[in-house]
Amino acid sequence: MQRRAAAIYAVLFLVIGAASYSLIATAQEPEISFENPDYRLSQNESFTVEGQQQQYTVSSIEASMESSGGGHGGGGGELTRSGEITWTIQSAEYNATWENNSTVTLNNQTNESYRVLIPNQSNPNSFTLQEEINESQVLQNDPNADNETITRDGQKYVVVQNGNDTTLVPADEYFPDPQTQRYSEGDSLNYQGNQSTVENVTAESVTVTWTGPRTSTAELSEGGRVNLDGQEYLVHFPNNQTVVLTQDFQSYKAQNQDIAQHHQLLNSLWSIIALCGITAVLLLAMAYLPSRY
Repeated sequence: MQRRAAAIYAVLFLVIGAASYSLIATAQEPEISFENPDYRLSQNESFTVEGQQQQYTVSSIEASMESSGGGHGGGGGELTRSGEITWTIQSAEYNATWENNSTVTLNNQTNESYRVLIPNQSNPNSFTLQEEINESQVLQNDPNADNETITRDGQKYVVVQNGNDTTLVPADEYFPDPQTQRYSEGDSLNYQGNQSTVENVTAESVTVTWTGPRTSTAELSEGGRVNLDGQEYLVHFPNNQTVVLTQDFQSYKAQNQDIAQHHQLLNSLWSIIALCGITAVLLLAMAYLPSRY
């Protein structure tokens, strides 16, 4: 009689476990969706923020599977999606600061260097660029001169061959006088291919400014936020080829709460299944234990 009752209870627990499993099998996990997002975009698609002229481009959308645990190559993982938006500001402001007595290259193609010389004044408004003579290059271009200077009695000389005669020419006489250019605040000069303006001169440094194109990027991540032209948008990837930008933050939060509750329900059902299975096995095992009497 006890065994029959135990079998009945065991079957009851198995039925409960089976019912719980059927709920898991038929349950559909809620997905985040927006009927009318601000933007629904694909890779390489361009768009403008409402009321603005700046153009943005979705430069990349990527999906990767991140491992969810250690082990020896086993176990599944979690799908993560990310992307990037790029845009170019055509008239971005740039600036460079030149310290006093430092060297600056105005043109990378010619590789000509100049020394920045600021007059020793409390409030200067001008400075001088003095050409840095490339002595090694000058010597290499002269077939009659040694490629290196020599120093004798503290004086630097250039060794020049004139037939069978060798002449020591003082370096300050051999090398050409450096060219100088004087600039004041507000003057223009060409710096690295950019028409630049002398913005400010102090006793310590010179600041030059110019405008030119600048490309910027913004990273996109699921649930993250991106600021475009002062407008903040929430980022959602409905699939591996599309990104959605929306300002409906409350809807995204509510839908994530629904998904969390769904997962909590599934975990509870799995716990019920495990508990029912263990209970059924224990009932049957205890009912069929051999009697001592």
